[in-house]
Amino acid sequence: MLAEELIGPVDSGPRHSTALLAAVETAAATAGGWSGVDRIAVGLGPGSFVGIRIAIATAKGLAASTGLPLTGVCTLDAVATGLRESDDGRECLAVLDARRGEVFAALYAPTGERIWEPFVVTPDELAERLVERPAPPLAGGPGAVRFRAKLVHCGADVPDDSDPVHRVAARHLCALAAVAGDTDGALEPIYLRPPDAERWRDRDTSQRSE
Repeated sequence: MLAEELIGPVDSGPRHSTALLAAVETAAATAGGWSGVDRIAVGLGPGSFVGIRIAIATAKGLAASTGLPLTGVCTLDAVATGLRESDDGRECLAVLDARRGEVFAALYAPTGERIWEPFVVTPDELAERLVERPAPPLAGGPGAVRFRAKLVHCGADVPDDSDPVHRVAARHLCALAAVAGDTDGALEPIYLRPPDAERWRDRDTSQRSE
């Protein structure tokens, strides 16, 4: 890994649209310019609707302008890759904070295959599913940190909050993209639930019909 930058939010909200391209250009410069880049990888989610849309649109634009192949990667798969690096032999549970009192999650075998496909549930519902597993998994990701108490209560092993397994690492996205190959024609965002705008529209429609 030559370069990685975490773009955090500011008081006014996320900075995807203003800081992403600058960070990408810095990373390319670290590789010696775009001639030193072999492939563009982008996270497909699940995550923020706005963030996912901006990421995919930016990645498509960069691929079109540079002629580089483009690969989309499930964000939960990237978290699970980091978990497997830190442990050998246990199931791995990748958990992202989905807001609205929910989490995005997926369960993986020690060899990397998905046992549970990505889904969205409340932390309590996730805890109920974990009770049914034959052995406690290693859990990581921002959602595992936020809902540590519930997961630990059901037997999951959640590393310390400062452990890097809780971060979506660029190198894991890149490693998965290198194995997956080109997916430019199938960059479908992974939302797992309707966007807020759709929920508000349905709510307003329901209130008008009452």
